[in-house]
Amino acid sequence: METTFIKTPIGIAKIIGDENGILVISVSDEGEVSNLVPFILQDSVSQLNEYFEGKRKDFTFKLNPEGTKFQLRVWKGLLEIPFGKTMSYLELSKKLGDVKAIRAVASANGKNPLWIVVPCHRVIGTDGSLTGYAGGLWRKKWLLEHECPSQQQTLLL
Repeated sequence: METTFIKTPIGIAKIIGDENGILVISVSDEGEVSNLVPFILQDSVSQLNEYFEGKRKDFTFKLNPEGTKFQLRVWKGLLEIPFGKTMSYLELSKKLGDVKAIRAVASANGKNPLWIVVPCHRVIGTDGSLTGYAGGLWRKKWLLEHECPSQQQTLLL
């Protein structure tokens, strides 16, 4: 298992993985950036950097998260939310086939080990509000604005 730390515009990202795929991507406010990136993690680091530079909308490196069967199903559902779009917890529950599972879906969403790549930040409250995000609501807001920046309209006089 290899680990590296990279600087992003919203914190230090920790990436853990091996030849079977990336297991964890998390973010924190502190940490020391790695001097060297292990070969097995280089593609994920490169793609994350491209994402933050606005050059990438999806990720192609192999993922290998650990979770329950239900969590894996929810995380797979998150992967289907398009770049620049959002979905409510209720909509995600319906999509997964059980509207009554909304709390379990929210819990699985909160345990997502693959920050940004499995886009849990794209899940919002039914009323459109930004709700819970392990990395902090300010990061969720930043990510959503990064993916769908509001366009300044030109005023005609």
